[in-house]
Amino acid sequence: MSRPPRIEPAADVVAKVASTALSLPDAYEEDAWTGVRWRVRKKTFAHVLVAQEGYTSAYRDMTGVIEPTTVLTFRSSGDELLALVHAGPPFYQPPWSPTVVGMVLDGDTDWEEVAELVTESYRFFAPKKLRHRLDR
Repeated sequence: MSRPPRIEPAADVVAKVASTALSLPDAYEEDAWTGVRWRVRKKTFAHVLVAQEGYTSAYRDMTGVIEPTTVLTFRSSGDELLALVHAGPPFYQPPWSPTVVGMVLDGDTDWEEVAELVTESYRFFAPKKLRHRLDR
């Protein structure tokens, strides 16, 4: 049985994340194996994709949800990481890294919160010189 074609995230969702991600120093956007990711110095700080049936998905594995669901993954640490992973929906923690957090993006998404989380994720990987430019 062949797998269904990949569903790409909606352009408006990608644009909302990109508006924050691409405003960060030296950040760039590229297509990922699925969806779109934003990187700084070759390290991914945000990734939007559609978790869907027929493909490995930490979100689907953890929730049992089978309908296609748009998710954002990003990095976090410290108290913020603990708060997010214990908050429950729309947040979840994929098993592949202790610093990755996932978030469902849907009609209830708080886009100001997304902007803050993407910016903090960028800080996780950005060199000190670039982080300093954010604080000016």
